[in-house]
Amino acid sequence: MDKHFLADYPQPEDIRKKIAGSELPEFREVNGHIHTPFSFSSFNDMDEIFRMAREESIAVLGINDFFVTHGYESFYKESLKNRIFPLFNIEFTGLMKYEKEKGLRINDPNNPGRIYFSGKGLDYPFSPGLLNRIKLSSVVRESQLQMKAMIAKLNSLIGDVNPSLKLSYDEIRDDFAREMVRERHLAKAVRALAEKNYSNPEERNQFLSKLYGGNKTVTCNGNPEQLENEIRSNLLKSGGRAFVEENEAAFLDIRKIIKIILKSGGIPCYPVLLDDASGKFTEFEADPGKLYNSLTDLKVGCIELIPGRNDISVLREFVKFFHEKNFIILFGTEHNTPGLFPLTVKARGGEPLGKDLKSIAWEGACVTAAHQYLRAKGMQGYILASGMPSFEQKKELAYLGRLIIEFFLSNN
Repeated sequence: MDKHFLADYPQPEDIRKKIAGSELPEFREVNGHIHTPFSFSSFNDMDEIFRMAREESIAVLGINDFFVTHGYESFYKESLKNRIFPLFNIEFTGLMKYEKEKGLRINDPNNPGRIYFSGKGLDYPFSPGLLNRIKLSSVVRESQLQMKAMIAKLNSLIGDVNPSLKLSYDEIRDDFAREMVRERHLAKAVRALAEKNYSNPEERNQFLSKLYGGNKTVTCNGNPEQLENEIRSNLLKSGGRAFVEENEAAFLDIRKIIKIILKSGGIPCYPVLLDDASGKFTEFEADPGKLYNSLTDLKVGCIELIPGRNDISVLREFVKFFHEKNFIILFGTEHNTPGLFPLTVKARGGEPLGKDLKSIAWEGACVTAAHQYLRAKGMQGYILASGMPSFEQKKELAYLGRLIIEFFLSNN
């Protein structure tokens, strides 16, 4: 694995001299959160990701796979080849036991106590330490045991309809996944099994209907993304016929997750769900002031949002609140669902973000870039030795990161 290119970059004062006098743009297009095929992704491969990023003039792109960093190396090489500045991130699924006991939802709208949590600007190569590698391996192993149990349930249902058909964990991993099999891979495998063995649409629909326990398929043939979502809903989600509840061992406590991120050189970052299509919020996020206090208690000074699922006015008001609190704020698209759509970040309904929100996202990307640069040079980044964010250095780091990104774009 290559060392980080930033390790060989000039010292900050030299970069300032090299960029001095250059006319810098007000902001550039940033997407700080995408999943790649190394977890589950809308994309087929890294080439497709970077081709789209070039076409859309994305200047900064952040890999953000679940639990694994196996995609870092190819992401790194493609970023250099395509002159797109890379942010090295990771995402975890954790558990907050008190909130679970109280029935409080955090940023998973369906599972009280479940929390998604990201690390931003991790060291490259990824180096969490031996004990943390063991913890991560254990979590991945538990998640794969759940997938195998769900495959066994699926095979039981499939066998009742057609005993000659069967799914295989190894084949699903080889055909549809990379390092980890996830629920969405199972949905894709069921769809592929049905399409391969039932060329007649009516027979295929009958097969699926029987798997669903009699519920009729309502998805029009020729829409694979919609069909996979329907399969998940009927078979794989909570209450589905092949659902298997995850063992608590598959989740890390939130404070353990934060420790892993810090040990890996990253910035702990809370992914905000915000409003749903009906304007509702989870209990944890309903009050921005209380959310701010909760994150501050965890020493978290960074949030990210996926604006495509939020109303633009709600998004703008929320972002303004946390921006005034001096938080790092990042935006992304995830791209961890079936179906391909643009990498350019927009709000719900394709609403453009506007200069105010894009400038804030650009600032967040610049701070993260500066953090990666300083860590690669063996210096302190945005996170202090105590684990606290360095709020008072944010403005200075944003300026440094801006210069680093511009230096990269003009010299790579």
